[in-house]
Amino acid sequence: MIYPAPAFENKICPPAELAGRIASLPRPLVFTNGCFDILHRGHVSYLAQARELGAAMILAINTDASVRRLGKGDDRPINSTEMRAAVLAALASVDLVTWFDEDTPYELIMQIKPDILVKGGDWTIDRIVGSSEVLGWGGQVHSIPFLHQTSTTQTLNKIRTSS
Repeated sequence: MIYPAPAFENKICPPAELAGRIASLPRPLVFTNGCFDILHRGHVSYLAQARELGAAMILAINTDASVRRLGKGDDRPINSTEMRAAVLAALASVDLVTWFDEDTPYELIMQIKPDILVKGGDWTIDRIVGSSEVLGWGGQVHSIPFLHQTSTTQTLNKIRTSS
């Protein structure tokens, strides 16, 4: 028997194909981004809350090279861009997953022109890349407070100290 690929694989979208895929998404469109290296409760709670702000959500993840430039550690990311994209695409709150190799998602934000731009509570609205542009075209920008005080770095530290 041949089993089809999981349906969530269709939610993974290379940046070059975004223009064609965005047109089919309902508005208001939410955009968020991040590394999402080792998925945890804080991530999934945040993504579910962000998705509730609109009718569809695009999640852009940093490529491996982009993560390394953020200085999160010599061994980061733990999971490759491809693996992170697949895990995130499996979430019901995520409608489309793409990636960016630059240090910020500014170019993607300008291309997508989301109605709602969202980051986690560690980002003040004035520090969110693209916030002034989104507000300028009449959109909204949100900084969602953390519900769960956890992080990939904390998880990795726990793993490293217990071995």
